[in-house]
Amino acid sequence: MEEAPGSVRSVLMIVALSVHLGLCRGDPRITEVRLLCTEPRVNGSIVPDFAEVMREISVNVTSRGWGKSYLNSTVPPLYGLAQCHGDLNATDCLLCYAASRTRVPRCLPRPGRLYLDGCFIRYDEYEFYNETVDPVNDMVNCADANVTDQGGGGSMFANRVEMVLRNVTGKALAVRDRVGEEDMFGVDGIEGAYALAQCWSTLSLEQCKTCLRNASSLVKSCLPRAEGRAMNAGCFVRYSNQKFYSIPNGRGSLKLGTAIAVSLAAIAVASLLVVAAFLGYRTYSRAKQLRKGLLRLPTTVTKSNLYFKYETLEKATNFFDEKRKLGQGGAGSVYKGTLMNGKVVAVKRLVFNTRQWVDDFFNEVDLISGIQHKNLVSLLGCSIEGPESLLVYEYVPNGSLDQALFGEAKRKLTWEERIGIITGTAEGIAYLHGDCGIRIIHRDIKASNILLDKDLMAKVADFGLARCVAQDKSHLTTGIAGTLGYMAPEYLVRGQLTEKADVYAFGVLVLEIMSGRNSSVVAHGSFSLLQSVWMHHQSDDLISCVDPALWGEFPAVEAANVLRIGLLCAQASPKLRPSMSQVVRMLQDNGGEHPVPSPGQPPFLSPGCTQSFYETGMSSNTSNHTWGSQLQASGASSNGSL
Repeated sequence: MEEAPGSVRSVLMIVALSVHLGLCRGDPRITEVRLLCTEPRVNGSIVPDFAEVMREISVNVTSRGWGKSYLNSTVPPLYGLAQCHGDLNATDCLLCYAASRTRVPRCLPRPGRLYLDGCFIRYDEYEFYNETVDPVNDMVNCADANVTDQGGGGSMFANRVEMVLRNVTGKALAVRDRVGEEDMFGVDGIEGAYALAQCWSTLSLEQCKTCLRNASSLVKSCLPRAEGRAMNAGCFVRYSNQKFYSIPNGRGSLKLGTAIAVSLAAIAVASLLVVAAFLGYRTYSRAKQLRKGLLRLPTTVTKSNLYFKYETLEKATNFFDEKRKLGQGGAGSVYKGTLMNGKVVAVKRLVFNTRQWVDDFFNEVDLISGIQHKNLVSLLGCSIEGPESLLVYEYVPNGSLDQALFGEAKRKLTWEERIGIITGTAEGIAYLHGDCGIRIIHRDIKASNILLDKDLMAKVADFGLARCVAQDKSHLTTGIAGTLGYMAPEYLVRGQLTEKADVYAFGVLVLEIMSGRNSSVVAHGSFSLLQSVWMHHQSDDLISCVDPALWGEFPAVEAANVLRIGLLCAQASPKLRPSMSQVVRMLQDNGGEHPVPSPGQPPFLSPGCTQSFYETGMSSNTSNHTWGSQLQASGASSNGSL
């Protein structure tokens, strides 16, 4: 968005200040006290109706602090309820509800209820709105520590708690007449004892009385503990030796605070209308153009089994539960999902905020929806109808090669496993470079983009940066994309893109796998990975570069040959690098028919320059001018100058 004129900025500042003063947030109290998932009573799935019921509840919570909704024409029916405690202001209420709305789906497809310290949410297959107590599921939660009075016991504290519990019960039963709404809530505190009582607004006054009497009796069993919470089907009661509630006068104060906030904001809104209309129209126009771009997904995809509904993938990932997150990349996050038929998949969640991201999405769909190879991750489908676009891949259970080599839970890869990963990766890239009928340059070959299946077979992943280039042609670009350390010098300096850029990245990857060293990590005063391997090659001591974790359990001659292949691929001159098909033949050569030529010097940087690369944190869209002179100065050699 262009910078707003001075007058517009002034108006925006007034509105922001007014809203900040009026809607100053307190504490939404989103601590989770209890999540209860119960067994369904009726055969059938409530999952399809969950989102619709919650959508209507959200509207009511926004307007009045609580809401209910139901669908009783479905089998099974679905009833929902959500309510904030009466002391929360409007902003904190919405924050608490939002937290509960994202957590309670963990129970799906079973019914569930969730108690947070500031709000409650529940959905079930029967009409539970007038339920006060549930002997099976009601419970009390007590703190670990006791409160002792000066005399050594806790009787004084217990007496005060009993008094404030009586007070809050009385206030909750009287507040409806005072406020004039269906709100039964009370708070009270005296000399180190504080309590809160909240009935759900679907109960009658008598039902609330029954529930609070039961809950108060339950929570007293916690005494002399410092804190206790009673969670009944129809109400919530809490006491503590610390003041925990926000506003002592209940929801009436919430109304007053909201009214003040609205009044303050209204002063500035009138001045903002013209500006808002202009900015809104411009935003709408841009969103419309973006949507146009999204809708250019090929009809063959949208009408085939490659296309998924957003809701299907949302449910498959348990609403993108953080516990199911497999990884985070520059283009988005990847989650583990289980489809309705039981198939496990990986869902890549992309939030498009630039045109380039839209192009990358369609680029990935267009490129890999039609190619299949045992060493390439299969694209199973996509979705563009929800708030973000999604890609669905086959699930690869053993994570990335990066995690296996350098992660906290890295595994000891054997020689056979390493050579299998190297060969499989080479075969996958060779397939992209022409064996599939078209010429695809991946542009981001690196350890984190090589996934390992259950048998540790390598699968090349993440085609968002891949490009199709005509046979026997190179592609010039000023938009450099990739990961420093794996990027070929001619691409980084001049923007010249050929399949030899992938060959270079593969060479670096081979050296990482063989040595167990991360090419992006250079200790102060030490040599980079390329420098170190090159120096050992010149000393005819390549075996010293092999990962010590192998403990000599590898064929020395073959290991030296694989390291030479890595150096051969990482030469400075693209013309001197072999094709990936030649690399595959060299790796599979058992009879000596394809000997490995002697490699030339790679275009490594000096140690200080290499370190500055990574300290800047540059990784994907890098200028091709900044590092040109440094590369040319340090990478020149008789057979590999830039």
